Amino acid sequence: MTTVIVPVDFSETSLHAARYAAQLLTGHYGVTMILYHSFSKSSEAEKIASDLEALKALLMKDNIVKMEVLAHEESDFVDGLEKAARHRRADLVIMGITGKSALAQVFFGSNTLKMAERKVCPVLIVPQDAVYRPLKNVMLTSDFKNTVETTPSVPIKDFLDVFQPQLHVVNVDKDHYISLTEDYEKEKQSLREMFAGYRPEFYFMRLYDVDEAINLFAESRGIDLIIAIQKNHSFIGKLLSGSRTKTLSYHSKLPILVMHE
Repeated sequence: MTTVIVPVDFSETSLHAARYAAQLLTGHYGVTMILYHSFSKSSEAEKIASDLEALKALLMKDNIVKMEVLAHEESDFVDGLEKAARHRRADLVIMGITGKSALAQVFFGSNTLKMAERKVCPVLIVPQDAVYRPLKNVMLTSDFKNTVETTPSVPIKDFLDVFQPQLHVVNVDKDHYISLTEDYEKEKQSLREMFAGYRPEFYFMRLYDVDEAINLFAESRGIDLIIAIQKNHSFIGKLLSGSRTKTLSYHSKLPILVMHE
């Protein structure tokens, strides 16, 4: 991982995400954090550049991280951010989200969810109530179906290589509880081999409320970050689309790293 883009609109939501990103990346000298802002009027360019530099200076006072600023005139925020991510070959985008303000959900919150649905690069969603903690325990959610074909192992490993956390692989399934099927055991072994270098531990839970199951597990195991794979026609795909995305992202206190199949 070498390039991380953090979009800011100078709202408290985006500033909170920028502070979290700076703390997360401190000491990782091979990573460049880019503070990004898009504006709609060319007359704003000079002020935006000045504001970004001021924010950069403020963040670097307390955090040791390589940082740059980038401002573009764009008509659409998400399209502009996606273009910036492609042009800079970003490995990760870190964005804030909040559920406290309906207005914030409509504007910055909805942009975060829209960007998470794009497939340009992984997106780390930072809830407003998230407090930075060193990444010691990371949860990877999986539906244990076609894992070799659908698990983006390379970008997940790239992220894990930077922070070296303990990996907890969690399946939540209402149909499997005491005895697991042979297919599930095969998928589990595939994941074990896939992430052999990351000390994976495996858990199966039978709860009908997926959000509740994930949040209860995270609390009991001291999870610092959730990795969720966005897939079509799977429970985690549903979790990361529509109202379920909003439920988990707006109410969770943990950052959620969205990877794409």
